[in-house]
Amino acid sequence: MTQTSYQYVDDLWKDEEVSGLTPLERLVYRSNKLGSDQRITNTGGGNTSSKLPETDPLTRESVQVLWVKGSGGDLRTSKKENFASLYQDKLLSLQKVYSAYSEKGPKTQAEDDMVAMYNHATFNLNPRACSIDTPLHSFVPYNHVDHTHPNAVISIAASTNAEALTKEVFGEEIVYTPWLRPGFELGLEMQRIAKEHPNAKGVLLGQHGLINWAKEDRDCYYTSLDLIEKASRYIEEKYEAKGGDAAAFGGQAHKSLPEEVRQRVFSRLLPWLRGQVSQEKRLIGTVQDDDKILRFVNSNDAERLAELGTSCPDHFLRTKIKPLYLSLDPISETEFGEDWEESFLNQLKSQLTVALEKYRADYAEYYNRCKHPDSPPMRNPNPTVVLIPGLGMITWGKNKSESRVTAEFYNCAVEVMRGAETIDRYTSLPQQEAFDIEYWRLEEAKLRRMPPEKELDRQISVVIGAGSGIGREVAHRLVQEGSQIVCVDVRASDAEATAGEITDIYGHGIGVAGSGISGCGPATGVGCDITDRESVRAMLQEVMLAYGGVDNIVITAGLFYPPDTTGHIPDEKWRQTYDINVMGGYIVADEAAKIWREQGLSGNLILATSANAVVPKKGSLAYDTSKAAANHLVRELAMELSPLVRVNGVAPATVVKGSRMFPRERVVASLTKYQIPFNDSESDEDLREKLAQFYAERTLTKSPITPEDQAEAFFLLASRRLSKTTGQIVPVDGGLHEAFLR
Repeated sequence: MTQTSYQYVDDLWKDEEVSGLTPLERLVYRSNKLGSDQRITNTGGGNTSSKLPETDPLTRESVQVLWVKGSGGDLRTSKKENFASLYQDKLLSLQKVYSAYSEKGPKTQAEDDMVAMYNHATFNLNPRACSIDTPLHSFVPYNHVDHTHPNAVISIAASTNAEALTKEVFGEEIVYTPWLRPGFELGLEMQRIAKEHPNAKGVLLGQHGLINWAKEDRDCYYTSLDLIEKASRYIEEKYEAKGGDAAAFGGQAHKSLPEEVRQRVFSRLLPWLRGQVSQEKRLIGTVQDDDKILRFVNSNDAERLAELGTSCPDHFLRTKIKPLYLSLDPISETEFGEDWEESFLNQLKSQLTVALEKYRADYAEYYNRCKHPDSPPMRNPNPTVVLIPGLGMITWGKNKSESRVTAEFYNCAVEVMRGAETIDRYTSLPQQEAFDIEYWRLEEAKLRRMPPEKELDRQISVVIGAGSGIGREVAHRLVQEGSQIVCVDVRASDAEATAGEITDIYGHGIGVAGSGISGCGPATGVGCDITDRESVRAMLQEVMLAYGGVDNIVITAGLFYPPDTTGHIPDEKWRQTYDINVMGGYIVADEAAKIWREQGLSGNLILATSANAVVPKKGSLAYDTSKAAANHLVRELAMELSPLVRVNGVAPATVVKGSRMFPRERVVASLTKYQIPFNDSESDEDLREKLAQFYAERTLTKSPITPEDQAEAFFLLASRRLSKTTGQIVPVDGGLHEAFLR
């Protein structure tokens, strides 16, 4: 360790935390600490390794084993099971095999053939697939190796004069080597460099990143920090000397729209744009409009740099060969009224239509120019990164996690460009090399090994009434099938609680949301009063900014107001019952219809009605007639929103479990009404169970109806399983014969 303190990286190593750990646990610890700092390496990128003595399970002899982060793992979250283990001596012996392969044919084929050979070196039947970077770690004659992708170091690696800069910044500590695709040949190059430069601490990989080593794991960790700190300090001193943020990327060419205006424009643009980029498969969006990304997209050099694309393979595998940069005239207005906003949106859509067509054509040309006879078919030609001056950045992925990570990677790419342009001139990876990585057969094989998509993957579902009862269960059911979920409730805290439950189960997804990147994961919670159109508009705006669009809307929110002793309820409660049970559904549908039409993607609207809509009950006049109106609202909306949106209803019989409509006092009143014995000391749940069983006895199935039963029906209607069903009410009432179709 040469530094006593760090300004540009975080020193997270604590000796007291590692003192009792095994050598393998120390490797996991080191990896997690390195992966926790995005300035060191990005999500899913980089590798760490340790060569450790282990006992051979067959011979019981001590052998040296390379433990290296496996394919597809993430340093920040890796555990023991994410590391591959290989016999070090067998890995070294594979050099002769590679030499024989190389003599027979092209090196690229030899590289691919060697990957399968790693299986023959597996220690203790470890199922974790090893990374293509394995030779880089094995062939270096040091026990501990870190391979990272620090923005500052890649800035040097992606500079025109990278070799000279490496020597200027690091002296003899680091040796520069030009770009080589990760694999066996690069591992042999590491071996050569380590042998010829015995005092070197590592290698700067052209266009790629940093690999460094040490005899002890702690020294390896601090060597990584020292080298990254040195590169960062060099760049930042030059950056400040050149004028800092004000001069970055050639200075400012565009002004940012005010934040409030940006949000309105984004919320109206995103559903249209989502429809445009989702022509092959639906995508989920992430918006970033913080000062950092705006500094780039608003700059004079942004268009030039964006066109060059990214340099590091880890970057462009997520961000594609380049982003779509929308060239706009600078915005000069100081007043941003409705007329201006409408005109600006029309301008954006018009120019994006042309720009998207050109982007797809450019991507097809890139594919056809660079492809090989055995290349996989061309993938989705739409951009995953869209840059708009004055607004910011929009990224796309198959789910929120992927679109957030795409944003994270492009932020890294921007930082690399900033550093390289500060100290020299930024240069990207040649397109043929980029193609050979993007369409590498091994990458294609990795994609094919991924589990099949779930039924609601790539979809965004808004569940209104998600704070309790049926709505809460529907939110949990839909997320199981892959949908991104917006939990909505009149009580924002209840909506957030359900979203929190989902996040606790499924996690935030991969990636670390940085400043300005919308950080919601598979679920988010929003408060909304569906009887208030402005509240509904504000809720839908939040949905657009969080995910970029909407596919399914489920409305389970409802109101039952118990009558007084005479069987009546006040007039204002009649109005409120109709406002929530009927008018609320209409307002939501009316506002969402604009979004669905903008997207041009099929959708679903599913309303909770009730068996009471067709079975009159004494004492629930307002509720029953409102639900009858809701039934007809379903049919009318199915006509209005066809053919793009299917509209259906789910009609439960009485659901007591978990329902906000059944507080203790109502349960007690019902038990008393039906002369069901109970004791005041019984718990709320016990009382609800008694009442639920009473209702169950009135059905043909004799089984209590639960929120889970209802959620299954909502899922079926949201899926493609009932894709030809619209305008229908699906009863989930346990077989209530009074409600049979008339």
